Amino acid sequence: MAIAFLANLVIAAAKSVAAMLTGSASMVAEAAHSWADTGNEVFLVLANRRSRRPPEPDHPQGFGREAYVWALFAAMGLFVAGGAVSITHGVQELLAGESGGEYLVGYIVLAVSFVLEGVSFLQSARQARREAASMDRDVIEHVLLTTDPTLRAVFAEDSAALAGVLLAALGLGLHQATGIAAFDALGSILVGVLLGAVALVLIGRNRRFLVGQEADPRVRTATIRALLALPDVDRVTRLRVEVVGPRMVTVVGDVDLVGDEIEPDVAIRLRGVEAALTASPAVVHAVLSLSAPDEISLGPDGDPLPGDRAHEPVS
Repeated sequence: MAIAFLANLVIAAAKSVAAMLTGSASMVAEAAHSWADTGNEVFLVLANRRSRRPPEPDHPQGFGREAYVWALFAAMGLFVAGGAVSITHGVQELLAGESGGEYLVGYIVLAVSFVLEGVSFLQSARQARREAASMDRDVIEHVLLTTDPTLRAVFAEDSAALAGVLLAALGLGLHQATGIAAFDALGSILVGVLLGAVALVLIGRNRRFLVGQEADPRVRTATIRALLALPDVDRVTRLRVEVVGPRMVTVVGDVDLVGDEIEPDVAIRLRGVEAALTASPAVVHAVLSLSAPDEISLGPDGDPLPGDRAHEPVS
């Protein structure tokens, strides 16, 4: 994160200088984009650090959702500081119709930026590809569905940065070739539209995780199988697995224990099952209750077992 912050800071400063020397609206848009990315790095660092704090008595489910709060701030910053500024400046330049100056400086800065952004993108793409393979998803699907807002933000912002550099270079080149300033202004507007679209996607994903979202069905299935693998658990009749942070879930459900013991002994065994479940780093909190005898059992795949209408206690 520190390296990415310094890289974005240098790129933002270089683009700002190039924008002043060239008078290019597209370069101004790219400078605004890089300054937004620089600020976003701070929000993403806070997202990582604050969400990893362990649960406390006042916060039994931990602080995982803080990751989505800070990532939401980062997305809003990208929308305002990147998208809105770029579009506004592009419209102003389109109406003014002014010409630019030192084009070579702009090309050099954009080329260096493309290389640095490309390196960052390859790193985030490798991580996304590795995680996507473990979840049997394609890369784009995983980036959209992952519970890790930092991975999603870095991948999306790096992708937008590469596309933005190309748009800025195209606008600058057409301006130089034709002498028509409108091409440069349109480049700035397109960069702003791109950043706004990316920001809206990120805002939407963080909002969904903040208000509460069920975990991926494969996570639920794995949780049921983990419960059924415990020697004290005879069957599972209800289970809700909710995302509460990056790779963090809470589990609420009903289980039937093996045997037919008195209530105090059953309570102790039930707490033991909860403890075994929360031994996984991904399970922040678990609350299990006893199943009623007539509740339908869930199979290892999470679906109700066919024909199961009642259950006789196992002695």
